[in-house]
Amino acid sequence: MSADAGPTPPARVLLESIDVEVVRARLATLGELLATGAARAGRSSAPEVLVASKYFAPAAIPTLLDAGATLLGENRADVIEAKQAAVGGSRSEPSDAAGAPSVDADASARPAALRWDYIGELQSRKATAIAPLVHRIHTLASASAARKLVAYAEAGGEVPELLIQVNVADETAKGGVLPAALPALLEAAAGLPVRGLMTMPPLAREPEESRRWFAALRELAAEHDLTQLSMGTSQDAVVAAQEGATVVRIGGILTSDEAWAALESAHG
Repeated sequence: MSADAGPTPPARVLLESIDVEVVRARLATLGELLATGAARAGRSSAPEVLVASKYFAPAAIPTLLDAGATLLGENRADVIEAKQAAVGGSRSEPSDAAGAPSVDADASARPAALRWDYIGELQSRKATAIAPLVHRIHTLASASAARKLVAYAEAGGEVPELLIQVNVADETAKGGVLPAALPALLEAAAGLPVRGLMTMPPLAREPEESRRWFAALRELAAEHDLTQLSMGTSQDAVVAAQEGATVVRIGGILTSDEAWAALESAHG
């Protein structure tokens, strides 16, 4: 299962366009909520906001950037390539075929360094195809994928930052290693740039119900001297910020009035 940005309804239709002013305002407000939540918990900085661009068609990506998104998350290598082509970039800073920065009529209003993360299930046979496309992978969960990336690095490939997906609640339907299996996977990934952990807590009706799982992930990361925590989605991102998230994954609240109203109601 991918590092989703919240529950995904079946047969989701990709958005071809967005209201740039609405999305810009919501990103700004969310940033303020995350900063406040982190500060109230005594944390010095708010988490990064990863926008799950897998919900948006390639045609909508330039507008998403115009709204202020700087970190995008995808779950398929071919889709990443198609969307990077839509904005002229790869892995991080946009560039053209000759290696020079790529510009268009609206480039001055867009982020100087757009980054792409991989948030889908990491299959070992596809790990090396994904590696050169992204800044960070959130879903390392098997020794076989780790071995593929070790071999890729030994052959001269540049491995992106890695987060290990942990199934903190031991849910049978979800991917990720159990906390007890984390040391073995860290050993298999020795030499790779493993920076932290990612989790998806059980589906909950109230954001507060996720707090125990976020705290558990934070404690597990501290035990292994890992500093990055990818946790929290549209419904519980503020709680995640309070528990030490360094990146939250959002999607629906940017375009759904109902989802946004729920967030404002919970944290307004």
